[in-house]
Formats: sequence, structure tokens, C-alpha cells
Amino acid sequence: MKKASLKTIAEKMKNLDFCMMVTQDGRQISHSRPMSNNGKVEYDGDSWFFTYEDSNKVDQIKNNHHVNLIYQTDDMLFIECTGNGEIIKDKDVLKDKWVEGLEQWFPEGIDTPGICLIKVAANQVRFWHKEEEGEYKA
Repeated sequence: MKKASLKTIAEKMKNLDFCMMVTQDGRQISHSRPMSNNGKVEYDGDSWFFTYEDSNKVDQIKNNHHVNLIYQTDDMLFIECTGNGEIIKDKDVLKDKWVEGLEQWFPEGIDTPGICLIKVAANQVRFWHKEEEGEYKA
């Protein structure tokens, strides 16, 4: 697969919002769920997801930090991001990553009880788009 720069990957991911986040439980069974990564943020190798600390995905990431993110668009762009997940509870980071519209899930904003962020730091990002493909390795 052809090498791609982080700048190329960021351009491909521009305005992508929803993905499928895949984690593994203690029995190595994969679990996927749709997540919003607030696609208006410019991609720099890290993806950020607001969630609740008492969720299964948070428990799974605490026990096994390996996370896959899978994106798809209507015009046949497919992106797979493989990385390490980390749970972030720092209020300054939450405030920095907050975007309008999240209050529908977190009614008290960053002061919502149990709110946290999942940070996925990419090790590898691969994309396929029509006749083009590429790979970025951190």
C-alpha cells in the first residue's frame, strides 16, 4: 500500500463525523458501536470521543487499549484507524474538545456527572477511495 502523509489523511477525514468504534472485552470478543468524533476538528493523529465513564467501552479500553475506528462515506471513501485508547477526565481537555450540540447527550456540559473523553492515538491509518489507497504509520 502506498505511503500517505498525515496531511493527506487529515484532508480525507475532514468533516467526517461518525465512525464505528471497535473495542475488545476480556474474552477478546470485539464490540462495535457508532460514535461521533466531532468531525469539524482537524485530524492530527488523535481522535476524541465524549462518553460516560461507566460505559462498557470505557471498561474495555481500560483493560485493552487497542481500538479500531472505521469510517465510510457515500462517495466510497473507507478509512480504518488502528490505535491506542486512553480515558481522559481532565476538565481543561474536555472544555477544549467540547463542541456545540453535545449537550443533547451531556445536558450539564463538561460538568455532567461521569463525563469523560476517549482519546484514540493512531498507530496506523489506511484509506481506500475509488482507485486511490494509502497508509499512514505514526
